[in-house]
Amino acid sequence: MNLVKVVVVAVPGAGKSTTLQLLKRMKPDVKIVNFGDYMFEIAKEKYNIKDRDEMRKKLSLEEYRQLQLEAARRLAEVKGNVVIDTHLAIKTPRGYYPGLPTEVAKLLSPDVIVVIELNSSVVLERRLRDLRLRKPVVTEVGTIRYPRAKRDVESEEEIELHQRMNRYFSVAVANETRATVKIIDLRNVVQRKPFEHAEIAAKELFKLFQ
Repeated sequence: MNLVKVVVVAVPGAGKSTTLQLLKRMKPDVKIVNFGDYMFEIAKEKYNIKDRDEMRKKLSLEEYRQLQLEAARRLAEVKGNVVIDTHLAIKTPRGYYPGLPTEVAKLLSPDVIVVIELNSSVVLERRLRDLRLRKPVVTEVGTIRYPRAKRDVESEEEIELHQRMNRYFSVAVANETRATVKIIDLRNVVQRKPFEHAEIAAKELFKLFQ
C-alpha cells in the first residue's frame, strides 16, 4: 500500500483538533504531527523560548523562517501515513504570511493538502464560547484578570476572508509540490449532534488512506 502524507489546515475554531482525534480513532496507525510543536521545540533548544507567544514576539522574521525550515527537515524524516497539522495563512498586522513557504513546502513534499471550511458564523460562535468559558485568575497581588483567549475573535467577514486565504495558499503549495487539494466544505451541514462536523471531516480524511 502506498503511504500518504497529508497537510490539514483550517481557521482556529473550525474543529481541526477534534477532527484529527477522531481520525486517529478510525486509523490508529496514522501519525498526526503538529508543525507548530516542532517549531516550538526547536525554538526552546536554540533560543531558550518559553512559550509560543514569546516565539512570535522575540524572534526576527529571519529566525522564524529558519525555524520553519528546520521543523520541515525534521518532519520530512517521519515515516508512514502522516498527517501534518499546520496553518497555511498566518494572520499578522502586515497581512497574511505563508505558513508553508516554497522551500518549506518542498521539504515536506505532501501528497494532499486538505482545507476544512465551516460557516463563518459557526466558527465565530465557537470562539465566543471559548472566550466565555475562560475562568478569572486571582494574581499574587490580589487583582483579577482573565487568561488571554486562545482564539482570536474576529468578525464573520474576517473569518471568511481567512478561509479564502487558506484556499489561495493551498493552491500555491500544491503547485510547488505537485500535491492535490481537497476542500472539505461543511458550510451547509447543519449539526444535529455534537461534533458532527468533525465526524464528517474525519471520515473524509480517512478515505485518503484507503
